[in-house]
Amino acid sequence: MISAQDVETFEKQGYLVVEDLLDEATLEAIRAEYAEVMDGLYETWHAAGLVPATTPDMGFWEKLDVAYRGGFDWYQPFDISLPQSEFTAETPMHFGPAVFDMITHARVLDTVEALIGGEITSNPIQHVRIKPPERAVEAGENRAHIIATDWHQDMGVTSEEADQTQFVTVWLAITDATVENGCLQVASGDYDEILPHCAMKQVGIAKDHLPKGNATPTPVKAGGAVIFHPLTPHASLTNRSDGYRWSFDLRYNVTGQPTGRGHFPDFVARSRANPETELKDWRQWRDMWVETRNTLAQQAFIPQHGRWDNDAPYCA
Repeated sequence: MISAQDVETFEKQGYLVVEDLLDEATLEAIRAEYAEVMDGLYETWHAAGLVPATTPDMGFWEKLDVAYRGGFDWYQPFDISLPQSEFTAETPMHFGPAVFDMITHARVLDTVEALIGGEITSNPIQHVRIKPPERAVEAGENRAHIIATDWHQDMGVTSEEADQTQFVTVWLAITDATVENGCLQVASGDYDEILPHCAMKQVGIAKDHLPKGNATPTPVKAGGAVIFHPLTPHASLTNRSDGYRWSFDLRYNVTGQPTGRGHFPDFVARSRANPETELKDWRQWRDMWVETRNTLAQQAFIPQHGRWDNDAPYCA
């Protein structure tokens, strides 16, 4: 549990860096789970004659590098959500026990509880982020989960129904996040309203409203986290290293309040008042998403960032 002074710091500056939130066993389980997904993808590509056979020294990162440079769809099969573009009932996604254990990890929930109370829902606006070296990124790539993320507020990527929802983002580092490999940067200060955003290359704060002179990099070791308020502007730095940077965006809101993406499934991660409502089985979480995908794939696509009008004067 974070201290009262930590809570005060969070409320004052809008973010908090917390080291050692995840233990090494949890980190290793996540890495092993994703290595298994990567192995399955690579075997499929190899069977189709798209990639060379594996060699004894090829691990997760080597296979991922082959996939990225070959232009194969590796990101969506890793993600813990559905894409921001149209999808089908066959669109891949990943919901496994190690990721579920991370989302419901006691130390993570203890920290969230100190900030928003003991009735905690796992918000469905969540993603894996595995970012390659920026110099290797192909022209035209604009997915914020892969390239440097533009300045934005998390409240700005929800629907209007959640404008009064209490929630926090827990940005968990699976590998060390450094200034060189593109850690987060945040704009500390008194931000008490949603700034105008534009949905251009990415959904980001309109240029005339961007933070000026108060950006602070927030490097954190693997297992640590950057936690921030939904109105705190933040972005990521460019990955100038030779390796990949891996993190997860997890969000939690007060149970019973709108999630900001009501067509996606959420679940009760902790309830001090009604512990019997907590979801304990990762398979139920997976099945909720599969059912949602299959249902939504048959309906008109619901834009995830439909609240912003690119014809607005501030987007000119």
